[in-house]
Amino acid sequence: MYRYDAIDRSLVAERVAQFRDQTRRHLAGELSEDDFRPLRLQNGLYVQRHSPMLRIAIPYGLLSSAQLRKLARIARVYDRGYGHFTTRQNLQYNWPRLAQAPEILAELAEVGMHAIQTSGNCIRNITTDHFAGVAPDEHVDPRALAEILRQWSTFHPEFAYLPRKFKIALSGAATDRAATLLHDIGLYALKNAEGELGLRVIVGGGMGRTPIIGHVVREFLPWRDMLTYLEAILRVYNRHGRRDNLYKSRIKILVKALGVDAFRAQVEAEWEHLRGTESTLTDGELARVSAHFAPPSYEPPGDEDQALAFQLAADRAFERWFRRNVHPHRQPGYRAVTLSLKKTGVPPGDVTADQMDLVADLADRHSFGELRVSHEQNLILADVRERDLLALWRRAREAGLATPNVGLLTNIVCCPGGDFCALANAKSIPVAEAIQRRFDDLDYLHDIGELDLNISGCMNSCGHHHIGHIGILGVDKNGSEWYQVSIGGEQGINAALGEVIGPSFAAAEMPGVVEGLVEAYLAHRTGDERFVDTVHRIGIAPFKARVYGEKREAAHA
Repeated sequence: MYRYDAIDRSLVAERVAQFRDQTRRHLAGELSEDDFRPLRLQNGLYVQRHSPMLRIAIPYGLLSSAQLRKLARIARVYDRGYGHFTTRQNLQYNWPRLAQAPEILAELAEVGMHAIQTSGNCIRNITTDHFAGVAPDEHVDPRALAEILRQWSTFHPEFAYLPRKFKIALSGAATDRAATLLHDIGLYALKNAEGELGLRVIVGGGMGRTPIIGHVVREFLPWRDMLTYLEAILRVYNRHGRRDNLYKSRIKILVKALGVDAFRAQVEAEWEHLRGTESTLTDGELARVSAHFAPPSYEPPGDEDQALAFQLAADRAFERWFRRNVHPHRQPGYRAVTLSLKKTGVPPGDVTADQMDLVADLADRHSFGELRVSHEQNLILADVRERDLLALWRRAREAGLATPNVGLLTNIVCCPGGDFCALANAKSIPVAEAIQRRFDDLDYLHDIGELDLNISGCMNSCGHHHIGHIGILGVDKNGSEWYQVSIGGEQGINAALGEVIGPSFAAAEMPGVVEGLVEAYLAHRTGDERFVDTVHRIGIAPFKARVYGEKREAAHA
């Protein structure tokens, strides 16, 4: 993984010193809240419902074991002993004290981390596939390009005050696990017929109040032109993006207003002034950054297959976990492993300091000292030897990190919601927990099969409810919390937005609503058809009839 050089360390140290002085002046009454607000946001510090919230950047979701141990220490010393992994592959602390925020940033700097640009109208954390570099279906490892984007976008003076926050994602595999079609800019790395590396450029995707699937503006952009072309896109957005209306400020609204062809024409015209300038990438630069992501020293394969087959046959619980949480690897004798942060009764994405320390130990022992964060709020050990899987599972299970539910209904993606966020219209965590408890039967879950359930506490869609097979959105109705349900959303190369099934529901109704949707699916599916495929085949009417019909019957009972 990339390690900070002297320039990185100097920039982060300077920012820590600046923010330490800014915080001191604010607490002394020398800097008003209005003046302090943009300064704290530039350092990832929000004011939440009960306390400040500090969001830590985890570029493209990659962490070292030393960094995770530091996050554990910060959780113990400065917070309430846990952290929350987000859909942006970052980590949030929900209970830090404002006066201690500079100390947290100083400790993060010791291990090459920061909170810069995790908030504000700037380019946010660059995200990518959590299986990057190890997935068998990968044709381009996107991590070096993601790191180049990180270096380019951090402190970029031209894009520090955009009309609105800006998100970029990369993918380089047949399966798009980075949701590139739902970002302000999505980059899909690929090779042309001549074997040359390039990027399909997607612009104007996003969720939130106006969900939109992104538009392809370039089918093949040579990789050397990545930065200059993105600069052209951002300049057009900076010039024409709406700053007078918060709800129309995202680039997706600009693309929609202009039309994708007119927007593309403006970008191409701007690019003519930028193409071939100093931001054009070189072979040497790509090689320099790529060297940080060289494959680890894999051991040659042995007789793992026979031993693993015996272990799977001997232990049904281990076999069930293997089937859901263990993934193929391009290196024979190795697997990638998802450590589930979705145990019933625990808020999705939450992890304790003790669990962080354990995962760091597991990463050192089994995965070359590295781990990843997925945008589905789980942790990944990407390079586990097959012969170590049983021992790893036993330790993870003892720590509550081995729930075999990856891809299943209880692997819920969920924002912090009204329990913490000042923007939320409704709570998310209690609804997630109630649904998990209703479906806390592994045999039933496995019979249901693949089903993504996403929950957001407001229209900002931090829980990505628009692309859940079942999406739940918290809404405010006359001061009460209600929940709107959509079905048919999907991420990936066939990304789709869910369709709202009808009027919203009270919180207490939600487990029954989800159960009704599942029962309708089971009644109509054919063969191994997934929930979302059944929805796309038959439409929402049978689901709506099942849910609202049962609701009417209950009301008149």
